[in-house]
Amino acid sequence: MRPHAGAAVSRRRFLSLSAGGAVAGAAALSGCAMRVSSAVGGSGETVTVMAKADDISPELIKQAQKDIGVKINTVLYSTSKLIAMMTNGNPPDLVRGVGAVDAPYYAARGVMEDLDPYFAKSSVLRPADLDPVNDLWRYDGRTQGRGPRYGMAKDFSQDSMFWYNTALFDQADVDHPPELDPVTYEEWLDKAERLTRRKNGQTTVFGGSYNGVLTPNLLASLTVAAGGNLFTDDYSRVDFTTPEARKALGWYIDYCRTKVGPSIIQPDPNTWDGPTFQANRLAMSNSGYWLGGLINADKKLAPLSRLAPAPYFEGGRRVSPCQAGTGFWIPTKSHHKDAAWRVFEWFFGEAPAKARASGGWGIPTLKSLRPLMPAQEDYQKRVLRVQEAELKHYSVIAFTPYATADSLLALFNQIAPAAMTGDISVDTLAGRLSSAMNDQLKRGKEQVG
Repeated sequence: MRPHAGAAVSRRRFLSLSAGGAVAGAAALSGCAMRVSSAVGGSGETVTVMAKADDISPELIKQAQKDIGVKINTVLYSTSKLIAMMTNGNPPDLVRGVGAVDAPYYAARGVMEDLDPYFAKSSVLRPADLDPVNDLWRYDGRTQGRGPRYGMAKDFSQDSMFWYNTALFDQADVDHPPELDPVTYEEWLDKAERLTRRKNGQTTVFGGSYNGVLTPNLLASLTVAAGGNLFTDDYSRVDFTTPEARKALGWYIDYCRTKVGPSIIQPDPNTWDGPTFQANRLAMSNSGYWLGGLINADKKLAPLSRLAPAPYFEGGRRVSPCQAGTGFWIPTKSHHKDAAWRVFEWFFGEAPAKARASGGWGIPTLKSLRPLMPAQEDYQKRVLRVQEAELKHYSVIAFTPYATADSLLALFNQIAPAAMTGDISVDTLAGRLSSAMNDQLKRGKEQVG
C-alpha cells in the first residue's frame, strides 16, 4: 500500500531502494518568453538537482538564475548517492527519473512528493495541457498510469516506432515500409535480414536495431503487443511461459540470434544507434521520434530518413508505447519544495521546453508546444504526418513497482545469451527468466510491504 505524501519513510523502505540497483535513463537554451507562474515563490533560493551531465547544462543553470531567480546546484545522478542523501536527511530537491520504470518503484516506497496540488495551482503546467505520456508518472498504489502525479516527462518518443534509411533499402532492393500502416514484427525481421551486409565475417551494415530503451520494458511492451501481459495483475510476478510472452521473447531472441542488429552477443562499438545510423551502417532503428534531433542536423541524412509506425504481431494488439518518459520528481523530504517546483515549471513549461520542442529531440509533453516541432522541410512534414497518426495508438504499459528495470536487465543479461547462441531453447529460457525474476520481485514486494 502506498504511504501518503509526506509520511515517514521506514529504514526498510530506504534500504529497499538500493536493493534492485540503479535505474538507467539535452536541454537546449532559449531566451524566448512564455507563460510564467505566479503560483509559488522560490526566487533567491538554491535548489539541488540530481541529474546526468547532459540533462541540464551550465548555460541552462545560468539562464535559470536570470529567468526565475533560483540558483541551481547539480549533483551527478547516482542511486547510491541518492539513497545516502535521503537517509542523511538532506535529499536533492529535484531528481532525474525515467518515468516508465522509476515512477512506480519510488512512489511505492513513499519517497516521491504528490505533485497534484502544485499542478492544480500552476498557470504554466495546466493539467488539461499535459500530454497523456505524463501518465507514466502517475501511480495509485497498485497500477501505473492512475492516481497522483509524481513527476513529468521533459519530452518523449513512442519508442517502438522506427527510423529507416531509404538509400540502404534501395541498395538492397528491399521495399520501403508503408508510411502509415504498420508492418508485422515478422516482416520487420525479414527486412532486417535482407538489409544486413557482412564482409570477411564482419557486419558492415546492420539491417535493424530493436533493443528498446531497456530490455525488460521492451519485453513488457512486446508482450502487450502480442495480446497479453508480462506481469500478473498485481505486478508481483512475471510469466514468460504464457503464449503471448513466449511469442514476444521468441521474436526478440530470433532478432539477437540472427545478428541482424546490435545485441549483448553482438555489441555496437558506438554503444547506441545514433552514430551508426548517421554513418549509413544501420538501415532501421527503433529509436522513435527522438532520434530526429540528430537526423535533422545532418542535411545529407535527413532527406533519406523516414519514420515508420510501431510494428504489430498478427492476432495481437496495435500498441505504440513510450519506454522512457525521462523527467524529474521532487523527494518528499526536500527542504525547498516550492523553489524546486518553480524550477520544475520553468524546465518543463517555459524557455527550455520551447527550445527542446523546436529542436526535434522528442515530442513536447505539453500539447500547446506541438506547433513548435520542426516542419519547415518536406521530409520533416512527412515525419510529423506519421508521428501525429501514431499518437492515437499510445497507451501506458505499466511496469512493476517491486524491482528496478536495471536489476531485471542484469538477470536477463546473465541468462539470455545461452538462448541467443542456441545453447538452450527459448522455452528453457522462459522458465529460467521467470524463476530468477520472480525471486527478485518477491524480495521487492516484501520490502515494500
